[in-house]
Amino acid sequence: MPHLSQGMNVSSLLRRVLVAVLSSGLILAVVGARWFTRVEVDGDSMQPGLSPGDRLLVRRTDRVRPGQIVVLRDPRDGRSLWIKRVHDVADGGVDVRGDAPHRSTDSRQVGLVPRDHLVGRVVRRYAAGP
Repeated sequence: MPHLSQGMNVSSLLRRVLVAVLSSGLILAVVGARWFTRVEVDGDSMQPGLSPGDRLLVRRTDRVRPGQIVVLRDPRDGRSLWIKRVHDVADGGVDVRGDAPHRSTDSRQVGLVPRDHLVGRVVRRYAAGP
C-alpha cells in the first residue's frame, strides 16, 4: 500500500488507491471473460446434480477428461448449449451423456460431438436455481 509522502494528503492517496483498484478490476474482468463464461442450466438432463436455474462458472478449454461436466454447442444446430458429463474422449470427438439418461439427448442419439463444439468445463456452481 502506498504511504503518505510530503505534499500528499489523504484524499489524493485514496484517489490513487481507488484508481489502482478499479484498473485491476477492469483488467480482471477482461481477462476473466476470455478464460471464463457463465451459463444457466435449462433442462433436467443433469439431475439430480444440476437443476434448472442453477448458474455455473465455465472455464473455456477444449481439454476435457471423462467424468467432467462440460458445456458444448448442440451438434444438431450449433447454437443452443448442452451441459453434459464427458463419458469418453476419442480422436473423432467427445462422447457426452446426461446424468438422467431417460431425460437426455446426448451422444447416445447423435454420436460423438466434435471437439470444436466444446465451450469449456464446469468449475463451479455459484448459484442454485429456484
